[in-house]
Amino acid sequence: MLLLTLALGFVMAWIDVTAVNTALSDISADLHVPLVGLVWVVDGYTLTFAALLLAGGALADRIGAKRAYQAGLLVFLVGSVGCALAPSGALLVAARLLQGVGAALFMPSSLSLLAQSTTDERSRARMFGIWSALVSAAATVGPLAGGLLVHLFGWRSIFWLNVPLGVAALALTYVFIKAPPASARRPLALSSHAIAALALAALAFVLIEGPVLGWTSPSVLALTAVLLVLGAWAVRRERAGHAAMLPAALYGNGAFGATVAMGFLISFGFFAQLFVISLFLQQGQGIGALETGVRLLPMMAVTGMTNLLAGRVIARRGVRWPLLAGLGGAVSAALLLTMAGRTAAPNLVMACATLVTLALGLAIPAMTATVMQAGGRAYANSAAAALNATRQVGALVGVAVAGTVLHMADTWPLRLALVFGLTAAGLALAWLLVFLYVQRSAAAPAAALAD
Repeated sequence: MLLLTLALGFVMAWIDVTAVNTALSDISADLHVPLVGLVWVVDGYTLTFAALLLAGGALADRIGAKRAYQAGLLVFLVGSVGCALAPSGALLVAARLLQGVGAALFMPSSLSLLAQSTTDERSRARMFGIWSALVSAAATVGPLAGGLLVHLFGWRSIFWLNVPLGVAALALTYVFIKAPPASARRPLALSSHAIAALALAALAFVLIEGPVLGWTSPSVLALTAVLLVLGAWAVRRERAGHAAMLPAALYGNGAFGATVAMGFLISFGFFAQLFVISLFLQQGQGIGALETGVRLLPMMAVTGMTNLLAGRVIARRGVRWPLLAGLGGAVSAALLLTMAGRTAAPNLVMACATLVTLALGLAIPAMTATVMQAGGRAYANSAAAALNATRQVGALVGVAVAGTVLHMADTWPLRLALVFGLTAAGLALAWLLVFLYVQRSAAAPAAALAD
């Protein structure tokens, strides 16, 4: 019940993300949303999610992981109702932004509650494997459930689905989750989080609006300058330790840094792939939401099998082997996908995309276990927040870059080949980072490094 309760937040978020992709054409037709607006519908949620995740981890340290988890669920519920009732594309994006705020609260606290539920490393590794499988099951069901709901009741129903799930999660949390001992209180560093959030918002605007307004338009150039200034300022403050967003001990762990970077690259490739394939099926092939969900089902389903396998492998052999094997297989499959994209044959594209996610399913639980082990019990909230923040930034950038490719390339074979080629390159870099920085032995906990 503890696993189910803590997975429900992720389940809601994953169903929401994947179901929205199957509803893009219907949202566009109903609310008259152009391609750039659809990118904002997907990335609006990701923007606030990524921007506030580190703040969510710090807040969980101060008010307690259980309270943060409950607050996040409640905010996400309100945002979901706003999405379901949105009368325009702009208000839909605004409600998606609110959903991201809620997710930023409950995501890191759920991982922290799971990590602190046991001190046995083998049990924890198996729990992460089962937990990842539950989340993967939600990702699997998402496109099919979304397609079915859109087909039967319209696109708004995919957001109404969050209401019973969220209420159940709140009730189960109250009954089954015990508040763990309070973590060390540390400053929230609100100024640093605000600077990073504004920089990320500027990045989103430049990537999404650049191909529409023109890369040399005054607004795009101005926001690019803002991005560079704020980004440099944020990095300088973090290095100086002035109102830092993460504990200094985490920066001294090579495995931690390499793994959060890997999280960015995996999410970049996966969400760019999901976005472009969804639009390819709906707009390029004229397929409806339900059939799109059916076709996406194998691609999303196979990760559950390798997630369960990964838990057993991690418990026996550590994290390095499943990381290298999973990423290596994903790189090979992504190269096949790039060649398949040139033909734009739907069945071949889906088969190769399924191989990519099959391989990634072996690496993702190991990635989560590595980061949480590196953080140790003292910095579990912060480590979880850092991993999820970089993953969400990767998702935001991946969808935005995919949107840029769709604007700039005029044929689907070229569009697919470009996006899938970028996916292969990102995954290859992730493999290299693991090879160089994640050692065969377990990563030293950040708490130990701090001593």
